[in-house]
Amino acid sequence: MNYAKTALLLAVLTALFMGMGYLMGGAAGAFIALLIAMGMNAFAFWNSDKMALRMHNARAATRQSHPELFDMVEELSRNADLPMPAIYVIEEDQPNAFATGRDPSNAAVAATTGIMRLLTRDELAGVMAHELAHIKNRDTLIMTIAATVGGAISMMAQFGLWFGRGNDRGPLGLVGVIAAALLAPFAATLVQMTISRTREYAADRMGAEIARDPLALASALRKISGGVKRSVMESAERAPATAHMFIFNPLTRGGVDNLFSTHPNVENRIKALTDMAADYPKAEMRPSRIPTIRREP
Repeated sequence: MNYAKTALLLAVLTALFMGMGYLMGGAAGAFIALLIAMGMNAFAFWNSDKMALRMHNARAATRQSHPELFDMVEELSRNADLPMPAIYVIEEDQPNAFATGRDPSNAAVAATTGIMRLLTRDELAGVMAHELAHIKNRDTLIMTIAATVGGAISMMAQFGLWFGRGNDRGPLGLVGVIAAALLAPFAATLVQMTISRTREYAADRMGAEIARDPLALASALRKISGGVKRSVMESAERAPATAHMFIFNPLTRGGVDNLFSTHPNVENRIKALTDMAADYPKAEMRPSRIPTIRREP
């Protein structure tokens, strides 16, 4: 099913690319855009995870450098029946995290230093479990490809605005260039928003099951919501096309209207987890064996 979703996503984003090419350069522009999109899709399939990690200056974590975080993810991976993913740390004060990778055998999770300072052991375990749920559901390929191609569409739009003046090759001339530059990134954002909103609820639920504590994840989301408002994540502001990959929308500058947010409303997510906890079998709620993350002084 997720392979079908990935294929549909690629088709939609490729169509957007071709539409931009057509409006900017007519049939020849559409053909060139198709060739570029085909190469980009192939590149994104194999390299989008590495690009996403590089965009946020993530550095690899090991058992020696981050033993508590490493042991935590290892324990949760066993709970989820998943291979151990690579672990990365992002030096940012904003509390946030994301997962990436084309499949469970080639996956990675990344957490900011801010989130490790802010959350308790069980709350952080809930967040990491949420990211493992994305890996288990194979959402990560869809999300990272959307980030890569969405970013490329935005860059192509800026290129068109700067260098397309006086262009009369497209069917609508300069009007077509402006329309493509404005509408294509908006359409790409809608695609990303749809993907993220529909998958976040599923990842919340499965993550709560993996960590065996829905209320811990609900508490984490509330703390992250407040923490994001207090700090700017510079790498995310430079690469807004990756916003939908994070557990919470990292963009803070300029404001983001709820209608066009890449994530569901946090209060709705918390309510869903709270309702889940009320129905959760008490036998499943066990004391966590996940190590405590030591706080920096």
